[in-house]
Amino acid sequence: MNPTLKDAVVTESVRWVEVSGPLDDAEAVRSAMSMSNVGGTGQSIDSARITERAHILGRRIGLENELARGRAWAPWILLALVTVVVFAGLGVAGNVIGGDRKINVMVALASLLGLHLLTLLVWLIGLVFPFGSFGSFSPSFGAIWLALTARVAGGKRGQAPVLLRATTGLLTRARLLPWALGFVSHTIWTLSFAVIVAALLFALAFRNYTLNWETTILEPGFFVRSVQLLGTAPSWFGFPVPDARTVLSAPDAESLVGQRTWALWLTGCVVVYGLLPRLFLMMLSAAVWQARKGALRPDLRDAYYLKLLVRFEALQPPRIVDADAGRVRQGAVAGLSASDTLKTFWTIGFELPDEAPWPPVLTVPPAAHCVRIDGGATQRAGVLAALAGARPARVIVVCNGASSPDRGAERFVREVQSRCGECRLWLWGVSTTPARWRDWMVEVGITQWQDDCAAPADLNAGTAALTGPSETSARP
Repeated sequence: MNPTLKDAVVTESVRWVEVSGPLDDAEAVRSAMSMSNVGGTGQSIDSARITERAHILGRRIGLENELARGRAWAPWILLALVTVVVFAGLGVAGNVIGGDRKINVMVALASLLGLHLLTLLVWLIGLVFPFGSFGSFSPSFGAIWLALTARVAGGKRGQAPVLLRATTGLLTRARLLPWALGFVSHTIWTLSFAVIVAALLFALAFRNYTLNWETTILEPGFFVRSVQLLGTAPSWFGFPVPDARTVLSAPDAESLVGQRTWALWLTGCVVVYGLLPRLFLMMLSAAVWQARKGALRPDLRDAYYLKLLVRFEALQPPRIVDADAGRVRQGAVAGLSASDTLKTFWTIGFELPDEAPWPPVLTVPPAAHCVRIDGGATQRAGVLAALAGARPARVIVVCNGASSPDRGAERFVREVQSRCGECRLWLWGVSTTPARWRDWMVEVGITQWQDDCAAPADLNAGTAALTGPSETSARP
């Protein structure tokens, strides 16, 4: 089991454990948050945190210990299973070539290949039509090996059933369960057939056997056709096929050449229909495992993992994703010259609170045009368009002195200044210009300002002037 599969098994096992109720993971989550320095993308960091949390909880509830025991016992259990199967193969071969040294070739072939073909058919059906546990977790040597390993590692009362469930779940999601178990099963069958073929060749080489066929209800022609059909594939590898005369001849009249043909035909059928398919499927299963093992990881789209990611996200310190690079001093905006303006006066209320009186209590010309906006893009664009057409000589922008200036107010004031001859700022609700407004005026390029004691006669308390070109004030 490679480290990646180990991490995935532990993580999935913790998920199955928490199905019955969440574990106390406050300390585990805090430790997992230290994985913020892990290199890679955000998804790899999230996966590392989830895995770290699972390892901490797994060690606490015994998952890590039982998984380590399972990994230690797995090779020995596999070796024991191989030994049992090999001795069983020797027993089958002994039954075929033992006794009175007369071998019924059809019975021998059925004995040597019957169980193999049945289990192979079940594996192929489960591979093509994975219908639940029968299709994916078929009764094979691989499934027996995995179940025995889990049993020895922890038994029914430990965490082994959870580990087994997590492992099979990961293999199923990666479409690797039939191939992983199949690799074990095909390997055992390959070793078994290798032993059987070796035993057959040894016995047939150094003992004299009589090979024939017997029947009570079948016609001799059936055996002729069967022998020739079964011998087609072995003949591709050089194994001889008994002809019709050899098949129909009585055993007592068989020559030594005929018996040799029967023996090699039987051996060729075992090799071609038993050994070679298992050897090929063993190598194919290994190749599929190598190609798909990268998919052996928890599905972070599962609701369980999404909840964990939300918890990790909530514990992260706030991050500035659109940091202000710093205000650039843009200097004063030149207004319209006196010859380009009309003798009109505008008062604009910008983002004033509801309780602010409107029109404001200011000493302004009676014909002054008053408009109040809430700072919305549509209203702002409308006022600026109207200013461009009116070209007033003076505009007073009334703002809430209790608020703080921002870049939106700065942009609006600059745009107003560019459409009039003189722009002044009046702060409602304060008697003296607050320091934050003074600093803001400096930041946006207003180098001179006036407070209420120095305000012109036509501006009331709390005035800070943004005037046109003059000796006493400057525009933004």
